[in-house]
Amino acid sequence: MERPDWAPQGIDLSVPSVARMYDYYLGGSHNFEADRVAARAAMQAFPGLPKIMQANRAFMRRAVRYAVDQGVTQFLDIGSGIPTFGNVHEVARAAHPEVRVLYVDRDPVAVAHSRAVLEDDPRTRVLAADFRDPEAVLNSPEATELFDFDRPIALLLVALLHFVEDTDKPLETMATYRAAMAPGSLLILTHASTDTGPRTEKEGDAVSDVYRRGGNNLVMRNREEVTAFFEGMEMVEPGLVPMPEWRPEGPLDQEDPAVFTGFAGVGRTA
Repeated sequence: MERPDWAPQGIDLSVPSVARMYDYYLGGSHNFEADRVAARAAMQAFPGLPKIMQANRAFMRRAVRYAVDQGVTQFLDIGSGIPTFGNVHEVARAAHPEVRVLYVDRDPVAVAHSRAVLEDDPRTRVLAADFRDPEAVLNSPEATELFDFDRPIALLLVALLHFVEDTDKPLETMATYRAAMAPGSLLILTHASTDTGPRTEKEGDAVSDVYRRGGNNLVMRNREEVTAFFEGMEMVEPGLVPMPEWRPEGPLDQEDPAVFTGFAGVGRTA
């Protein structure tokens, strides 16, 4: 298999990646055949996935604009993926030119491409790290140089936590991040679930199996389990809802029913 110029050395092109599958769903070009095969199988198992991912991105943009409106100008985006149009720094800076953003991902293609795109931007950094190692994220030179931790930060975990198993203790990890966030900080989160929308639990099991065969875990959680990630935080209205229902900018009756699958919410630290 020919390795494209943008693909870092040392990655196995035959193994699908969550970030590159997401890139494929959104119509991007930074994915390999293994990613496309796995993504098509996931779409067959769980119809409407590209629309769901578009709704995910649309929620992220609305939530980022909300954060800037609340005076937050520091953004920590973990599981940021491969840069596409309308990324966090672009959306936020349309409202405030001094916004600072740290993009974090463990996928080498996502990290390499992000660095190439953002290398001339003095108010963004890109870090190769894993959500499950909060000390490596929070104590990194990138974070300590970019952020003032005495001021509010928006932590974005968009379409990330459903790839973290309970055995990896995500609630304890979240507590570490929350402890580092100043009062008035925001948690911006989306999570896969079959509690909402037209997709069934059986379809959820089927798409989880597709990801598992590719070496990635996909954990569907219910409302109570997703709400637990906001422990100790005040939920911003309208609370934990299907993605299109979080502060919509247009009529919901024109949306594809599939996009009401999964949860979105924003919490604020006291």
